[in-house]
Amino acid sequence: MRYNVLACDYDGTLARHGRVGDETVTWLERLSRAGVKLLLVTGRELDDLLAVFPRPGLFDLIVAENGALLYDPAQHTCDPLCAPPPPELAERLRAEGVTPLGVGQVMIATREPYDHQVLQAIHELGLELQVIYNKGAVMVLPSGVNKASGLAAGLDRLELSRHGVVAVGDAENDHTFLTAAECGAAVANALPALKNACDLRLAGEAGAGVSELAGMMLSGELDGVDVPRHHVLAGFGEGGEEVRLPPYGVGVMVAGPSGSGKSTVVTALLERLIGDDYQCVVVDPEGDYAEYPHAAVLGDHDRVPGVEEVLHVLAQPAESVVVNLIGLQLRDRPAYFAELLPRLTGLRARLGHPHWLVVDEAHHLMPAELRDVPLQSAADVGALAMITVHPDAVSPGAARLVTHAIAVGKDLERTLGGFAQACGR
Repeated sequence: MRYNVLACDYDGTLARHGRVGDETVTWLERLSRAGVKLLLVTGRELDDLLAVFPRPGLFDLIVAENGALLYDPAQHTCDPLCAPPPPELAERLRAEGVTPLGVGQVMIATREPYDHQVLQAIHELGLELQVIYNKGAVMVLPSGVNKASGLAAGLDRLELSRHGVVAVGDAENDHTFLTAAECGAAVANALPALKNACDLRLAGEAGAGVSELAGMMLSGELDGVDVPRHHVLAGFGEGGEEVRLPPYGVGVMVAGPSGSGKSTVVTALLERLIGDDYQCVVVDPEGDYAEYPHAAVLGDHDRVPGVEEVLHVLAQPAESVVVNLIGLQLRDRPAYFAELLPRLTGLRARLGHPHWLVVDEAHHLMPAELRDVPLQSAADVGALAMITVHPDAVSPGAARLVTHAIAVGKDLERTLGGFAQACGR
């Protein structure tokens, strides 16, 4: 499953007229039983939400007040994620007769047309605050606080990555968290601007749309939905056009003779992936990435990193890792990799990351005499890149995972011929 987190807006998305339907609850329960983490991300004040929604325990975490509060239903703990506006603002608005006027732990809320008075008060008091709209509602929050920042705080608490998140909403204040997610979906009753900006338009309205999305997650249909905005630049074609790869489900073989620039190609790809918060694991038999600055390098000439050590670091989704095997005898490296690989797939099944596995010297770690590898597809590790001088010397089981080939060096025809031989194509 590509997505292991569902983040839902409440009003107009999960709920209609403040109430969540029984069928929608049933779908959420199915997702939870399947191991999907559920986050509710709402503009409501927490007490207001709990008064109308009797099942907060369905969710692993609730982000309330449009990103300002993080509530744990299991522990009954509530943590403000920022400081509130000064009390003078609410006092002034109250004195001016602004109504309704809600004052939460952080957020101040009213409705249009009082936004003009709110903006004037913020200006005259010399405050750095933002006004966010939500289908007539007007919310005042500290700058930079929104549903995306609240979602990020929740994911950090759960040690999960935004690249495993599908988010669904309907209104103006949902733009940021739909964009922050790997896939942003809009229910059928969403504002046209949100539908135009999202990755996936659902046929159902409100809770029916959420149920539809849950069904797509459980069936695997959502895994196949292409999200072009996340495609990563791999290089340029003969005509100078960009060549981009999906960040999920691809198997890339980078092949060419020694000194041809394979490491340059892979390093550029890694920098783009890690720069966009994808977690990468580089298995490095020869120490070629020992000085790589954008990942934790484990192991050296004198020490082989333990598998548990690697997994411990990877538990943090923001930390990419280079597994340096230069200290391990050549004959022992395939066995080490054979032990590491199923542990990586297990970690991904549990946490949704890492996102990319990069195997340098793939013909050493997965040699031709190894007929098969314990992967059904590259998606089992998120995405896979294999670098080799000899594509025809790579395990047939690994070669069958290849969806894209990048040939580097002068004799491209010969290199691609070796790739074709390895893949039986």
